[in-house]
Amino acid sequence: MTSLRNPRTKLESEIVAEAHEYAILRGWWTIKVDTPTCDGVPDRLYLRRGVYVWIEWKKPGGPLSAKQKKRIREMREHGATVYVFDNLEDAKAVLR
Repeated sequence: MTSLRNPRTKLESEIVAEAHEYAILRGWWTIKVDTPTCDGVPDRLYLRRGVYVWIEWKKPGGPLSAKQKKRIREMREHGATVYVFDNLEDAKAVLR
């Protein structure tokens, strides 16, 4: 009998590492953002030629927390460009 098991789902850290390499090769400067006094801020900031975008990375199918939803909404209301991705293929449209 053959197994119908799905292939292993990538970890968030694996997706972020792939995205980091992809972005750097395309000229983006990127930094992991750690904000202990402000929960829910997206994981990474990407900058290139005066354009900046925030990306919250999730494992495939991973949900946003309530704090992340709130913070992303607030940031967008203040003009920030914020994306949520759970795979590199979707992010490539932004980080090309």
